[in-house]
Amino acid sequence: MSSTPPIKAPTRPFERTPSPPSDDDDEESPWLPSRARRELIVFGAALLVGLIGVPVLTWVLGNRVLGPYLHGQNLHAGPLALLQDFFLGLVHGSAVFWVVALGPAALVLLVRLFIALVRAVPPVSRDEPPAPPSRRVP
Repeated sequence: MSSTPPIKAPTRPFERTPSPPSDDDDEESPWLPSRARRELIVFGAALLVGLIGVPVLTWVLGNRVLGPYLHGQNLHAGPLALLQDFFLGLVHGSAVFWVVALGPAALVLLVRLFIALVRAVPPVSRDEPPAPPSRRVP
């Protein structure tokens, strides 16, 4: 006689099944630690803003201030025409287009560098008066 297969409890959608215990249970992820994952998310978002957001914002502001974007013979070209030209400039390796694409990521990097430099400077103690300059006697 054959027995019936065991009944598994239903799992919720997007719920991870528990993994078997391992020797290094203190790690959160087998691939990346949480800090590295957070950094990749931040710089990925900054790169996405540089690749999509900045060119579209450039089109919106340029359309309002300078007039419509002319794409060859098309007098009413939209933001997708500008994005097409932008990605074409990236593929051809134009430095100006790469500066625009990497600008938000560079800005995040500069802000983090500034914060790290501010935190590295020791605080000034206001309790003690500064020492008078010492004079050398010849």
